Amino acid sequence: MLDQIESELGPIDIWVNNAGVQARYPAVDFPKSEWDFVMDVNANAVFYLCQKVGKRMIKAGGGKIINMASMLSFQGGYTVPAYAASKGAVMQFTKSLANEWAEHHVNINCIAPGYMATDMNEALINDQDRSKQILERIPAKRWGTPSDIQGAAIFLASPASNYVNGFTLAVDGGWLGR
Repeated sequence: MLDQIESELGPIDIWVNNAGVQARYPAVDFPKSEWDFVMDVNANAVFYLCQKVGKRMIKAGGGKIINMASMLSFQGGYTVPAYAASKGAVMQFTKSLANEWAEHHVNINCIAPGYMATDMNEALINDQDRSKQILERIPAKRWGTPSDIQGAAIFLASPASNYVNGFTLAVDGGWLGR
C-alpha cells in the first residue's frame, strides 16, 4: 500500500492514523475475541503503520505522523476497557516513537478527541439520560464534530508544530479541564 501511495503521490511527508473501533461489555464479561479485535485495529495496526511510515520518513529526512488517541487515553471509560487500553497504548507508543525519531526530523503526535457526534457514539447520543450527563460535563455544551478535529490536524501537520513532538492534543470541548 505504501509503495502504491508513493508511486502515485510521491514521498509520504504527512501520515494520519485515524483508526477506531469499540465494543461495550462489562469488564468481567468482555470477550477475548472482541478485546483482540479492538486492540488489533486501534493499537496494533496503528503501531505497525507508524513503524513502516516512520522508516520511510527517517530515510527521506523527516515528516509528520498524527495518531488519533482519545480522551479515554487519559481516563478509563465505562464498559470499554479494550478501547481505553488501545487508545492509551497509542498515546504512550507515540511518545516512545517521538523519543527515537525526533532527531531524524520526524514529528509524531496525537489528537485526543472527546465525545464526537459520530456513528461510534450513536448509542450514547440516542440515550437521552446519558447524553444529558455528557453534555452537562462538556464546558462547550455540545458534542464535537469531525470538523472540530481539522484545525488540530492542520497544526500538527504544519511547520508551526516543528518543535512539538510526542504530545497529545485534546480536542474535547473542555471535558478534560473539568
